[in-house]
Amino acid sequence: MPKSSAKSPAKNTRLKREYLTWLEGAKGQDEKTTTQVAAALSLYEKSIGHRDFAPFHFEQARKFKRDLEAARNERTGKPLSQATIRARLNAVKEFFRWLAIQPGYRQKVSYADTEYFSMSRKQERVATATRGRPVPTLDQIRHAIAAAPAANAVERRDRALLAFAILTGMRDAAMASLPLGNVSIEQREVFQDARLVKTKASKTMRTAFFPVGEDLVAIVADWVAYLKSDLLYAETDPLFPQTAVASDGGLFTAAGVKPEYWSDASAIRRIFRERFEAAGLSYFHPHSFRHTLMQEAFRLKLGGEALKAWSQNLGHENLGTSLNSYGKVADFRVGEIMSGLSQPETGAAVEADMPPEALEWMEKLLAARKGR
Repeated sequence: MPKSSAKSPAKNTRLKREYLTWLEGAKGQDEKTTTQVAAALSLYEKSIGHRDFAPFHFEQARKFKRDLEAARNERTGKPLSQATIRARLNAVKEFFRWLAIQPGYRQKVSYADTEYFSMSRKQERVATATRGRPVPTLDQIRHAIAAAPAANAVERRDRALLAFAILTGMRDAAMASLPLGNVSIEQREVFQDARLVKTKASKTMRTAFFPVGEDLVAIVADWVAYLKSDLLYAETDPLFPQTAVASDGGLFTAAGVKPEYWSDASAIRRIFRERFEAAGLSYFHPHSFRHTLMQEAFRLKLGGEALKAWSQNLGHENLGTSLNSYGKVADFRVGEIMSGLSQPETGAAVEADMPPEALEWMEKLLAARKGR
């Protein structure tokens, strides 16, 4: 759990500890979230001169908003984004809502006054506006993979990482914590066991390989075989292990891989950046591959049941999550589709039957699940 500031009054430190424990234990929030909440509370304490949280006055909330609007990003020197300001205000608002119902604080904190942590409607619209994100095409991803060298263990791992990411749509934290034994090349699936794998919301799921190419499956299969047969990795060792580092005359160089898990996903993001830039492309974040897969679902013109299966394979219980969060239709395609709908012979093609490659994928998926 995040540590409280040494400048905090003892009562504040105790309250923050109780609140963060409640977030983790009662609300199921992960450490990343509680760390962000703790940081927001520390900024609020600084804003009020490290005085006690209670009694609370709405002017303190208004001052905190002014302080955030005047603050600068430590890395870029630019003003904080409206989205960042909104997140910090909401984190502190929720803390005071919790505090307002705690014994001994109900008379000191007005629940209604916590609304002063809210942004104006105009600011709220700016903070929550959906903006386009760069999404790689499947061809761009294939180009980066094809351009990736595979002369040694580290290069083979990096190439397999990119292929695996588009085959499964897994999040970077999950890939960083995935055991070798949780991947079945024969059944073309991954078992994301939340007891071992850092999945979103600690959700356990089985993920089938998406139909993006047998050549990509072959790259991952080759990597798995190499780990098992050549490096003698155990089922519990990582699928994507750390780079081993050796010292040569005071210089540190890569010396293969070692069977240790990465502590976080930062190394994966670095590998993605290096591979895309080496291929002459802009950097695409690992999470952007999930958007690519939804674009591929549209290209395949999947029917209702197949689209639902595709969505569930991304880990979404609600199809709307896939469509709203990952399914933005490119602007040029919106024009093409709308134009096509106005022409009967073209519009009919928009609702065409599922293509052969999609049918083949569905058959393989069903056969694998029946044989499990």
